Amino acid sequence: MGDASNIVENMKVGEVIFNCGAYDGLEKELIDDLKRREIPYYSCIEELNVEGNKLYFLNDKDHGNENDNSVVVYTKLNDRKFLFMGDAGVKVEEDLIKNYNLDIDFLKVGHHGSNTSSSIDFIDEIDPKFSIISVGKNNRYGHPKKSVLDTIKISRIYRTDIDGSIEIKLNKRGYKISTCPP
Repeated sequence: MGDASNIVENMKVGEVIFNCGAYDGLEKELIDDLKRREIPYYSCIEELNVEGNKLYFLNDKDHGNENDNSVVVYTKLNDRKFLFMGDAGVKVEEDLIKNYNLDIDFLKVGHHGSNTSSSIDFIDEIDPKFSIISVGKNNRYGHPKKSVLDTIKISRIYRTDIDGSIEIKLNKRGYKISTCPP
């Protein structure tokens, strides 16, 4: 979120989607930028069609904190199921387990592999084939946590601090995962 204004300033942005819940200071600054640039924005939406593909926004509650209010997105592309957890934690995972029957091929692990997310119950329930952790090398938080790595070891793990950028190419026959080391 911290670089969102830079993205809006330096790239072509068609519209912006915010999570549910009250806007914090960074979001209010971004909204001011969006208004100046006449870029539409939305919050707490249920689904979005993008070039014939549906994105489903599964976190539709205000959990009282920015991390748990994260946008959580599910989509299915070429019969492959993706779940992007943002910074959502265990409380959101519990809601997802209660409300959805998710069997995931590709999981973008919540909160950079923090121990506030990726509970054993959640990972067992969604059974990801691949887990992707977006995390900086030698970050001050010590992410990803060993406990999370142990929990998601049922899947093939990719990490941006080790693997660099991670690209998943899909076609009708399958997929190919490529990395570009940092």
